[in-house]
Amino acid sequence: MTLHDAYDPDNIFAKILAGEMPSIKVMEDDIALAFMDVFPQAEGHTLVIPKAVQARNFLDFPTEKVGAYMERVQLVARAVEKAMTPDGLVVTQFNGAPAGQTVFHLHFHIIPRWTGQNLRGHAGGQMADMGELESIAQKIRPFVA
Repeated sequence: MTLHDAYDPDNIFAKILAGEMPSIKVMEDDIALAFMDVFPQAEGHTLVIPKAVQARNFLDFPTEKVGAYMERVQLVARAVEKAMTPDGLVVTQFNGAPAGQTVFHLHFHIIPRWTGQNLRGHAGGQMADMGELESIAQKIRPFVA
């Protein structure tokens, strides 16, 4: 598998966008969908994915769509920061499996960080409780509006 393999329309994020898989949404418009990561590395870990574009990673994403999408990433990052009041905030994105990408639909991770608290592993461990994720999403949503 290379960085530029064909887009797989059956990936989990494509299924979420199609309404075939559930997600706990934080924000959605015609450009992007933000939702809670079900394998969070920290409380408040949120993902932001583009809509209406089949891009495996940032390198495949159409340049003319970068600005609007990144505005949504920033909007959600600011909302997570306001809601969770962390000491720091990781905004990250992986390109290709060797870089750590596990779902091959472009997405940014927004991960709150607190001093002295270690991150849980990326895309591993036990799935989070959906009720707890919904409670966290309820804290974030007012700051996205």
